[in-house]
Amino acid sequence: MKKAFYVFALFIAALNLRPIITSVASMMGAIQSELGISALTASLLTTLPVLCMGLFAPVATTLSQRFGLERTLCIALLLITVATIMRGINESVTILLVTALAGGIGISFVGPLLSSFIKKYFPTSPGVVSIYSVSMTIGAALASGLTIPIYTQSENNLPLAMSCWAALGIVALIVWIALIRQKQHSGNKTRRLRLPLGNIKAIQFTLFFGFMASMFYALTAWISPIALSFGYSSQYAAMLLTVFTLIQVPIALLVPGIVNRTGNPKLLLVLCSVSELIGLVLLLLSAPMLPAVLFLGIGAGGLFPLALMLPIMETRTAEEAGTWSAMSQMGGYILGAFGPLFIGWMFDLTGQFYASIIAMLVIVMLMIGVQFSMNLGKKDKEGSYQ
Repeated sequence: MKKAFYVFALFIAALNLRPIITSVASMMGAIQSELGISALTASLLTTLPVLCMGLFAPVATTLSQRFGLERTLCIALLLITVATIMRGINESVTILLVTALAGGIGISFVGPLLSSFIKKYFPTSPGVVSIYSVSMTIGAALASGLTIPIYTQSENNLPLAMSCWAALGIVALIVWIALIRQKQHSGNKTRRLRLPLGNIKAIQFTLFFGFMASMFYALTAWISPIALSFGYSSQYAAMLLTVFTLIQVPIALLVPGIVNRTGNPKLLLVLCSVSELIGLVLLLLSAPMLPAVLFLGIGAGGLFPLALMLPIMETRTAEEAGTWSAMSQMGGYILGAFGPLFIGWMFDLTGQFYASIIAMLVIVMLMIGVQFSMNLGKKDKEGSYQ
């Protein structure tokens, strides 16, 4: 029964990690129109949280050591929820930017600490990370898909459409407060935790996370514009982005379980990257975009949970898993935030997307090179990966 409660706590926490970003992304046109802001200012509403997810990730381990893992997660969820609620105050670009910053900081704490949570409560089952990744995808899809209908049904009430996602945070806080009441304070002040900056394997994980995140955010931002440039309708272009998102859900569920059974993550890492490679080659050959997007979505859907699993599998304690995750997410999200900007810059430079697609091909090939260089542990009889 306790395990089921911990799984639900993990699910409801991860559900809150993307709505504050994707609700804005889906409403970008309306936000620009109503607030009269430039495209550059509007882009900060999605870029700021992703940058914060990288810059503030290392702080999570320090806070966890002082206040305890569960309490720090609850504080971070409270920060995300309050930031989302504040968007209901009024139609203000200042409010949106401040809450993007605050929400991004909260997300930066939750991300690595959920890896610690999995290592602590499911030490021999890193495949539980599938709950984490799938819940994030569901939260992102709900906010991106339903914010516009909520905005329309509420007679174009922008603050309501932006703030209604705080309901997910309120539910999460109820669950995590109940969890905290069951646990003793677990802070550890005797030994200062440090990021594994000199560890070659941790550096490889950080590079991989960075390449993976760059691809994910670049594809999320540019799949629809690429489709439009290839002559597809706006409706079909939007549908392709939906397909890219939805195909990730079953893949994110399957891949961690396969790795957990086989104990061989490297094969899945390379296969998922090759899937992205095939999708990009199909785009370069001007093949129909649907199969290309399916290959890209399959690759992205498998790579993200694998990136979350690696620090859990290759460390011995929850604290170590947190520091390794913080380091990989710090570098990874900072690189990931610049992925869409780089692809857009390539388009501005050349006036077409072929150069951008070639740039993404290079990123994937570099990612495969990092994956081949990893010396990953094997699963032993006790279920440990050491």
